Amino acid sequence: MRSAPHRLAVFGTLMLSAVCITTTGCSRIPGRPGPGPEVVRPDEVLDFATLYKQNCAACHGNNGKNGAAISLANPVYLAVAGEQTIHQTIAQGVPGGLMPAFAKASGGSLTDQQVTILAQGAMQQWSASDQLAGTTLPPYAATLQGDANRGQQAYSAACARCHGADGEGTSADSKTSDPKATAGKLGSIVNPSYLALISDQDLRSIVIAGRPDEGMPDWRSDSAQPLNDQQITDIIAWLASKRVAEPGQPYHSH
Repeated sequence: MRSAPHRLAVFGTLMLSAVCITTTGCSRIPGRPGPGPEVVRPDEVLDFATLYKQNCAACHGNNGKNGAAISLANPVYLAVAGEQTIHQTIAQGVPGGLMPAFAKASGGSLTDQQVTILAQGAMQQWSASDQLAGTTLPPYAATLQGDANRGQQAYSAACARCHGADGEGTSADSKTSDPKATAGKLGSIVNPSYLALISDQDLRSIVIAGRPDEGMPDWRSDSAQPLNDQQITDIIAWLASKRVAEPGQPYHSH
């Protein structure tokens, strides 16, 4: 038989366990699930950093830059587009481009609240309106009629020094005395496959806001005078004129 002291020790242990269960709840028992879900439901994620990483970083880059798509960590782009446009773009995507719609109402996976968190978070994280104080920004969307011939002239004056005379790019060993010319190799911006993947609005946004993460200046910085709205619209018209009906296809379909 067990000794009295041993029985008292066992009884004390059981009583202590009962007290622990009563005061702390079942969630502290090893192997017993807690009262809440172990994994947060996707539509309950309300943290900007998490939402951005899960939905945006693959294209727009970590911390909003150095991605394949336009940088969001660009105060000029955010100022030109504005929060309403950013919200709409996240929700509905970009027609004719690679940006998909993320709102559930448009076939995506995010709630309206999550879309709002992303739009507001980008503005709070990366906008800097004080950098553009006193600056007249070109409109985000084109309102004028573009002319490809004028656009080629505007391109030659403002863009050719870096992107090449015909838009085919420049090589790393290109010789130039222009200090503004970008060092290194730049790819073609008139490549039919590239133009098939990017919308006119994305082209316009890049011309206006630049790609500071890649050394490309905005509409103010690379010519004697800042590009005006008409010149920007004309340059996009010239680029758009380089699109082909069947990009990447060596033979036309019959």
